[in-house]
Amino acid sequence: MTQFTDLVDVAAERLGGRVLWANDDFFAPKENLLKAGAPEWREGEYTDRGKWMDGWETRRRRTPGHDLCVIRLGIPAMVRGVVVDTTHFRGNYPEQCALDVADVEGDPDGEALAGEDDRWTEVVRRSPLEGHGPNPFRISHPGRVTHLRFRIYPDGGVARLRVYGEPVRDPSLVPGATADLAALTAGGLVVESSDMFFGNRHHLILPGRSTHMGDGWETRRRRGPGHDWAIVRLAAPGVLHRVELDTDHFKGNAPGTCSLEVIHLPGATADQLTAQDADWGELLPGTPLRPDARHEFAVKGGGPVTHARLNIFPDGGVARLRLFGTVAG
Repeated sequence: MTQFTDLVDVAAERLGGRVLWANDDFFAPKENLLKAGAPEWREGEYTDRGKWMDGWETRRRRTPGHDLCVIRLGIPAMVRGVVVDTTHFRGNYPEQCALDVADVEGDPDGEALAGEDDRWTEVVRRSPLEGHGPNPFRISHPGRVTHLRFRIYPDGGVARLRVYGEPVRDPSLVPGATADLAALTAGGLVVESSDMFFGNRHHLILPGRSTHMGDGWETRRRRGPGHDWAIVRLAAPGVLHRVELDTDHFKGNAPGTCSLEVIHLPGATADQLTAQDADWGELLPGTPLRPDARHEFAVKGGGPVTHARLNIFPDGGVARLRLFGTVAG
């Protein structure tokens, strides 16, 4: 799979993503497109409209045209790619698809927005699809995106639509504002980690408490020297004053200790941040952690920072990380 899938699914239901409108969803509802789990198959199960399918499926088109739906992203983002997943759709998937994006304020009506062609920018030209599997499309679009218009030709079914991107800064983060500067919903991003065998690094900064052990960041068991780490790009440069770290649900596999380092390196790439000569400074020294517990640490740094590196020793799982600070001028 292409590298953009390492980013956040910014259309995810749990972030507030929603299918606002579809011109047709006769066989299977539009809401299935953004469901969190993998597409399900139920052998021999039928509804009063036909075979039960875990996706969005329109009726067979008998007139010219195409089907479409409008999606509101969970968080505004710079979209880098999408995966159109047709799993379990073998003889009923669309022949082609296309995708448009828009940056729209407020909460517009989906049907009305679908018809406002001047608002949309095409980012995936009409392209062929394969059935029963993922269809990745890389996107090069420099602007902020809040809504998508997903077009399928001429009709058919799609199991899931995953939209990968980088969250953009919350406009409320003005100089002097105090917030969780690591939060995904504010524009934070976990840019890199040493390992995420059991749990994705992006889970660290999701909103709310974790729901189970798989809803955090967890590394494999370390059998050699060293330790694991994750690097967070803050939503805005700021001065950190409080750290919250939650090992919720990690009872036999929480790290023994943790530390936190920070750096001021605007626009840094992952390679620059992980280079041996990167000038990281210690904000929180090595500190013991308790399993299945919420920890709060007061910290005091100097000037503003742009990134934070959470180090865990030697390995294990962390449910959530919150980095509260004041936005720099």
